[in-house]
Amino acid sequence: MTPFDAGAARAQFPALHRRTARGSLPVYFDNPAGTQVPQRVIDAIVDYFVRMNANSGGEFATSQASDAMVRATREKLAAFLNAPSADEIVIGPNMTTLNFGLSRALAHRLAPDDEIVLTRMDHDANVAPWLRVAADRGLQVKWVDIRESDCTLDLDSLEAALTTRTRLVATVHASNAVGTINPVAQIADMAHAAGALHVVDAVQSAPHVPIDVQAIGCDFLLCSSYKFFGPHAGILWGRYDLLAELPAYKVRPSKDKPPYRWETGTPAFELIAGIGATMDYLESVGGVEAYVEYERELAAHLLEVLGRLPGAQIAGITDQDRMAQRVPTVVWSHERLTPTEIAVQLAARDIYVWDGNYYAVEIMRRLNRPDGMVRVGLAHYNTHEEIERLEATLRQIVG
Repeated sequence: MTPFDAGAARAQFPALHRRTARGSLPVYFDNPAGTQVPQRVIDAIVDYFVRMNANSGGEFATSQASDAMVRATREKLAAFLNAPSADEIVIGPNMTTLNFGLSRALAHRLAPDDEIVLTRMDHDANVAPWLRVAADRGLQVKWVDIRESDCTLDLDSLEAALTTRTRLVATVHASNAVGTINPVAQIADMAHAAGALHVVDAVQSAPHVPIDVQAIGCDFLLCSSYKFFGPHAGILWGRYDLLAELPAYKVRPSKDKPPYRWETGTPAFELIAGIGATMDYLESVGGVEAYVEYERELAAHLLEVLGRLPGAQIAGITDQDRMAQRVPTVVWSHERLTPTEIAVQLAARDIYVWDGNYYAVEIMRRLNRPDGMVRVGLAHYNTHEEIERLEATLRQIVG
């Protein structure tokens, strides 16, 4: 395979070349919370307002152009996720809102004492909606634990949690905190063997590994376009039969068929245009699979840097032979400095990282990290030179 050309990719992202007030180029290691966007995404959003700014369903040119754009974007997203049909692609304001809508609809299929299974690894967007449903409907919640040594899911605890009363299993594909990639196809099989539906949070995996909903075998999968170089929007894929039969909450005049019955109100058409351009960008670089190996090399380099930093403690997979089992998101703490102190000092040197729990509430509790940890999240437009800059800066900070 031809080596990935990170320089050519970086050239397409204007934010990467905009100097700060201090005159330096910023280093974007905040990617798990939201990536930068290529110029074509910016252009597509502007172009929408110039050429097709209209609501849906009109008999005039701009409305028809807008509807055609939305349909084309659904087709591109279906290809991105290997969905059987573009009519299984729901676009909404964000993953969290879509998941609350999904949980509200699924609640009508659940009876008191039914069981749902959640994990200690998930972002709260795939926890809180189900806890709310459990509280409203009198459901039992069971938790899947992690192995603290490498922050992988304990599948034995998943097996133990599944019973004849299990109705839903919600799991993350890749952790937004520790970076672990979970065996979601195996989990889907386990959930279905118990007679349960499987909901997958793919927000953190979509930017880093190819997604194939048919190979995974889940019933629903959610992701966010702003995590894979697009605008702020969320995507829900679901099996067509379930999208058609579940009681979606909608206004009466809207279409009562998927995907429209799940898209309440007027969507942000300009952002949908941006999503379409995001798909075009990913295709132009050869798809996610084109840079997977490059990102693994970056992750290995980052782990080496943090591994030799005095006082640093890394959570998650660190074995260089296991880079395929994680995305390039690394969390760590320091024996003397708090996560916030480190993040503040890095920001003062134009290196952007996150601190805290990043809404991964359960895993931070499980790791006994009440203040959270420092998160360094890489993307394919990051470079080895930026990691070296991080190392030099951290050595200045920690002394």
